[in-house]
Amino acid sequence: MYFILTILSAAGHVLSYALNLYIWVIIISALLSWVRPDPYNPIVRTLHALTEPLFWRVRQRLPFTYVNGIDLSPVVIILAIYFIDMVLTRSVAYMDRYLNTLA
Repeated sequence: MYFILTILSAAGHVLSYALNLYIWVIIISALLSWVRPDPYNPIVRTLHALTEPLFWRVRQRLPFTYVNGIDLSPVVIILAIYFIDMVLTRSVAYMDRYLNTLA
C-alpha cells in the first residue's frame, strides 16, 4: 500500500513540475512576442509550436481575451494551469492522508 501511495505522490509532483515548466514556456513565448525574434530560429519555432495551438483555442473560445491589440490568452492559460496545479496538489495530499489512515 505504501508503495502505491509513493508512486501516486511522485506522479503528482512530477505533473506539478511539468505544469510549472509549461508556465515558464508560456511566459517566455509571450515575452518573445513583444520583440519580434527571428521566426526561423529553432528555439522560437519550438516555443511557438508548444504554445500557439493552446493560445489559438483560447482565442477561438474566449474572444474577449484579445482586447485593443493585447492578447490576454497567456494570462487565461496560466490561471487555468495554476488552478489545475492546486487541485492536483490538494488531491494528492488528501489521498496521502486518506491512504495513511488505512495503512
